[in-house]
Amino acid sequence: MRVTNSSYYRNFTNSINDVHGRLNKSMNKVSSGKAYEKASDNPLAYYEGKKIDNQYQDTLSKLGLITNVKNRLYQQELGARSIQNRLSEAKKKIEYVRSDSNNSDMQIVQTVRDDLLQKQQSMVNDLNAQYQNNYIFGGSDTTTPPFTLSADGRELTFSHTFAGDDSATKMVMTLTQQTDGTYQYEFSGTKGNPPANMDSDETLDNIVKAMRETGYMDVGYGNISEPDTLLDTNTGGLNLITGLSAGAMNAMSDSQAKDEVIKRLNNSPVALVGKAVIASDNYIGGGSREDFSSALGTVMDTMTDTEHSVSTVYSDLGNKYSLLESTEEKLTTIKLALTEQYKEKLGADPYEAITEMFSYQQSYNAALRVGSNMMSSSLFDFVK
Repeated sequence: MRVTNSSYYRNFTNSINDVHGRLNKSMNKVSSGKAYEKASDNPLAYYEGKKIDNQYQDTLSKLGLITNVKNRLYQQELGARSIQNRLSEAKKKIEYVRSDSNNSDMQIVQTVRDDLLQKQQSMVNDLNAQYQNNYIFGGSDTTTPPFTLSADGRELTFSHTFAGDDSATKMVMTLTQQTDGTYQYEFSGTKGNPPANMDSDETLDNIVKAMRETGYMDVGYGNISEPDTLLDTNTGGLNLITGLSAGAMNAMSDSQAKDEVIKRLNNSPVALVGKAVIASDNYIGGGSREDFSSALGTVMDTMTDTEHSVSTVYSDLGNKYSLLESTEEKLTTIKLALTEQYKEKLGADPYEAITEMFSYQQSYNAALRVGSNMMSSSLFDFVK
């Protein structure tokens, strides 16, 4: 008769299950690199490690955000530089065609006029540049195509969907002849769904509102409790061509802001080249050489200041990019430091973990052999 003892067998089963559990735990320690699986293993170390992990995840999030913002800023830099270059090229063309030796030939004037119009349209294309399907000069609205230019270059339209609106507000700037013979922007637009017409003042109010929008981001630079110290990553197209940042706009009174916007828009790259196109059209249409030369001279006098204004925005974008690079380096250093802190607090010593795993593996294998003998022999045979 086979002799077995249920109590002895039950105790053995509990023991082997315990060894198997310890083996699994040691294997998890080797594969995960973590010294503890749950808080109860070492509450203090676990929660200190959790705090480090939260800091680490926050750092990773900021690093990912910085990469995206850096790429967007780089594209904005390219756009600003392109507009500056086109303005410089247009200035040379205007200087060329203003010479009496060149503007006596209407074919030359027509060729220069067409080239200027193309440069003006190219500037607007630069303002509609995209990065990852987002319009980089749309300000806080990156989904609405921001700018359109009429075929004759006289009408610039800015479309913008403000927060809370379900449709885009259209702000139209039209170069119109004034009583003194000069051409200046007049403002109109539509808002709402269905669209309702806006007068000049309401249109300007919305232009100012769009140019005041900020995009402060917590990317590890500045203090999140003081938004003004954070990096403003918004640079709208109107901010670019006027040289007026959102910060500068917010520092002005409403009336001052509107006056400054009117002046800067009329001296913007798009407007100046548009005025040169109009002067060429008038001259080709029978206007006097004196009026043509005078109009182009006024445009040229303003272009130098406008080039400087766009250059300032370009430099500002470059400074922001440099700040992000230095912040990225700082965050990378923090990430490495947090990784080491985490390993010290919650990480398992690789050699110790592997030694422990092999020890439990040997114990478990020995227990399996014991169990095999228990099942194949009588208890008396096994214990003698």
